[in-house]
Amino acid sequence: MNSSDVLGQEHRESGDVVVAVTGCPKEDARTVFDVLRRAFVSDRPASDTPEDASTTRPTVWTATVDVSETLAGARPAQLSAPVTVEAQGGYWAVDRLREHLADTFSVRVVGTAAGDQEQEIRLRLESRGPA
Repeated sequence: MNSSDVLGQEHRESGDVVVAVTGCPKEDARTVFDVLRRAFVSDRPASDTPEDASTTRPTVWTATVDVSETLAGARPAQLSAPVTVEAQGGYWAVDRLREHLADTFSVRVVGTAAGDQEQEIRLRLESRGPA
């Protein structure tokens, strides 16, 4: 097996990213998950609409996406307010997820935690202004 085969295998094995969306209306969480679902295989079916779980505490919506293969390119999407997204997975996979989100939204990294094999990043997503 040559080095590119090993790298390709490593990418396929580490393509899963756990995504958590919080601090936003359920409609914005749906928008983020729709963007991810169009681009990557996700454990959230299109019919799975985020719902508020509590009226007194913040709700966290989660999904796992496999970024090994891109299904479709980015399309414009609008958020009603900034959204916080936390992503955890292998370095390559998390970077790929962030890059895809940056094709649709204005993305700012607001926190990171690095491990030996994985990383966790906190992103702030905002709608892009008019082109």
